[in-house]
Amino acid sequence: MQRESAYVKITPVIKMGKFSGMLIASDYDGTLASSDGGICNKNREAIRYFIAEGGYFTVCTGRSKQGFHAFSSELMNAPVIVANGGMLYDYTENKVIDVFSASDKHIPLLEKISARFPYVCFELYSDKNNTFALNICDQSRKHFERQDIKYVVVDRFDQVEFPIIKLMLCVGKEHTADVQKFLSETELMELKYIPSDGDFIEMMPQNTDKGKALLRLADKLHIPHSRAFSVGDGSNDADMLRAAAIGFVPSNGDSFAKAAGNVIVKSNDEGSVADAIAYLEEKFC
Repeated sequence: MQRESAYVKITPVIKMGKFSGMLIASDYDGTLASSDGGICNKNREAIRYFIAEGGYFTVCTGRSKQGFHAFSSELMNAPVIVANGGMLYDYTENKVIDVFSASDKHIPLLEKISARFPYVCFELYSDKNNTFALNICDQSRKHFERQDIKYVVVDRFDQVEFPIIKLMLCVGKEHTADVQKFLSETELMELKYIPSDGDFIEMMPQNTDKGKALLRLADKLHIPHSRAFSVGDGSNDADMLRAAAIGFVPSNGDSFAKAAGNVIVKSNDEGSVADAIAYLEEKFC
């Protein structure tokens, strides 16, 4: 996997207000979204206020471009960071701003993993709009259904549309440790994997994470890193929380997020993002 050149330059919209020159990137599931999957009114009102006063607000999610359906131009006025930092995407203009992707040169590696673990399902998300599944299983079918993602089942990796920006291995919890041990002992060709104790293991470029993506977006918006903030609840948010000037963690966040963040805010069901905005207003405005 290697970084491709930026696709589109952003012309920042300068709006004066008490939050001018600030950027907040929030994780979605478990952070901005409540337990029921929606965005509570407290968060909605606070984000509208933040944007009206000149701030940039966006989401930084592990979901693929194909799997993020919660975009609202009313609440997100900057490109969204998807695939755990693999892509910056402008949903308003339907344009890729920046992307890290895998090419077909990685097919031998994927074949090696598949040969060693024939029960593993590969979910491959193209940097276009197509999604592919090799060795499809019930868990992956449900995963696609939950995110309302249409996918194509293939028999070989050379049937996949490369480049891809997101690669998920559906391994099943009982096999997670064995697969990760194999990956840790294998040359991954500039890839890395996110440690997991669940059913899925995500693989991505070594130089890609939510933190780097947050700072890339800040640069494109001409926002100083000292005024780029983040909110996140999980282990995959840790890099973003550390990269931010202040990393806010909902009280429902896991131990990895709390160790990486700076400030604990209310839970996702109580308006975690609204609480973070209130903190910034008190500290900086």
